[in-house]
Amino acid sequence: MRSNPVRFMRFCALVAIVAASSALAASGERGPAPPFTLTTPTGQKVSLSQFKGQVVMVNFWATWCGPCQQEMPLLNQIYQQYAPAGFTLLGVNVDTNEAKVKALLARRPVSFTVLLDPKNQVAGEYHVEEMPSTVIIGRKGNIRYVHRGYKPGDENAYQDHIRQLIQE
Repeated sequence: MRSNPVRFMRFCALVAIVAASSALAASGERGPAPPFTLTTPTGQKVSLSQFKGQVVMVNFWATWCGPCQQEMPLLNQIYQQYAPAGFTLLGVNVDTNEAKVKALLARRPVSFTVLLDPKNQVAGEYHVEEMPSTVIIGRKGNIRYVHRGYKPGDENAYQDHIRQLIQE
């Protein structure tokens, strides 16, 4: 059976595109982070612009997401460790039921800021398709790292990126 050179070239082109997009997805600059203002569970308005000049991690999560809950204490440790160096963490919850968010935070308190996005407007702006999803924004306000999902050990990659961006 003879191979089809056109099909082979298409396959090679597809492989190259996938490889390039995977490399871009792992690190690098992706342009400005979409601005947003959301409310905390206590009613305080918080804007991304308040943190200009800092390294900001935006972590999208939900109460029904097991990996999100597994990741939260680790994110809290990261926040506490790097906050003095100009790092902040914003946990953006996408649940529609605020009472569930408050109940979970009462059981598992965190020291980073939690924001409510019940209409998924900000999640949509950041193209969140999986829970949790994490976006790290550099000091100049550009998205520098995007990670979807969570498995144990992912927090090591977060810390590597945070340390690198803090030093810039």
